[in-house]
Amino acid sequence: MDPTSTRPVRGIVRRGLDLLRLSVMSGSPPEPDLQQLSAEELDARIAALRGEMRPLEQQLAELRSQRDVVETEIRRRGRSSRRVQRADIKDRMRSGTLPTVVELIAEGGEGALDAYVYNLKTGGEIRLGFPGARHQQIAFSDGKRTRQAATVEDGAALYAAGWFLGTPGRPGIRVHFPGTRQERLADPEEVFVRPDA
Repeated sequence: MDPTSTRPVRGIVRRGLDLLRLSVMSGSPPEPDLQQLSAEELDARIAALRGEMRPLEQQLAELRSQRDVVETEIRRRGRSSRRVQRADIKDRMRSGTLPTVVELIAEGGEGALDAYVYNLKTGGEIRLGFPGARHQQIAFSDGKRTRQAATVEDGAALYAAGWFLGTPGRPGIRVHFPGTRQERLADPEEVFVRPDA
């Protein structure tokens, strides 16, 4: 038997023993040389890792939801405990000082959201909600649940309860440009309100 024919085998055994020794020292299984794996083995490895990640991602999403619910309660307490002098929204509008959507909701506005005209900070006119909707609405969330408000009063009740403008994980106001399907999330502090003439 040619002694040189055993050299590759000895090399493989030696490399395997080195990996095993390293795994024992580090307390973790040996990491295979990815360059030596076939495409099928790499795909299988990715699938296995995704399977291990899935419950962790679900747990992280649940923890984030629980965090948002706690933050909602903190906001509710803060908003209900503050005794601020509320400006008359109607007087401010008459004087030409336009409030934001948040100020309209938080400071005693009234009526349907359709009774107002909305403009971005940049000046462009927009409508609230998704394109094609019959009425303008604002989504509110406590971090877990979502509700739609079509009137200022409905929005004010949710706002006073600590809910934020937006949906779970996505704060902001859904707006679109009239006559188009173009939509986006806007910062509520950058959406200004005036009465519909």
